[in-house]
Amino acid sequence: MTKKERATFVINTLKDFYPEIPIPLDHKDPYTLLIAVLLSAQCTDVRVNQITPILFAKADNPYDMIKMSIEEIKNIIRPCGLSPMKSRGIHGLSHILIDKYHGEVPQSFEALEALPAVGHKTASVVMSQAFGVPAFPVDTHIHRLMYRWNLSNGKNVVQTEKDAKAIFPEKLWNKLHLQIIWYGREYSPARGWDINKDIITKTIGRKAILKELD
Repeated sequence: MTKKERATFVINTLKDFYPEIPIPLDHKDPYTLLIAVLLSAQCTDVRVNQITPILFAKADNPYDMIKMSIEEIKNIIRPCGLSPMKSRGIHGLSHILIDKYHGEVPQSFEALEALPAVGHKTASVVMSQAFGVPAFPVDTHIHRLMYRWNLSNGKNVVQTEKDAKAIFPEKLWNKLHLQIIWYGREYSPARGWDINKDIITKTIGRKAILKELD
């Protein structure tokens, strides 16, 4: 298969597997999504969804969040890991949202990435899932599968995102990146991988990987 044919196979297969796809992180608005995505760094979505109801019961908007101390935030989010950095980021960005954006989450990559503890991936998730702007956030699942499917060289997530945007139609990005994440979790994990259940990799995967699994 050519790269274009492999990409088409991925699109069609994922459409069959996930005709409707939920957003993994529970949230009610752009602010709570931003906080949830920030917390998800090096933490599972399942764990984040266990912690955010506790945090949001106390503060689900920047005005209430800055009433809490960094230490209070840190104690709540500790199970998500990296709590010192994340708590400072949450408190700091909440102040900035109030001071610069009237308490609203800005709708641009540049403004989001200028916020404390907010990187390109977090900004991309918020832009795509909260505001519907085409983006292709690359997490560990997407990075792994793009390499396994011979659609990227696996060098780094920056290159993976560039390759994904080049091969997949822009109108599909926001849904497709979620479909790939769910597929990676269910059928093509990093550990405990059963190639016989992973129809996409089994069909279009890199020859080196398939040979290794024989």
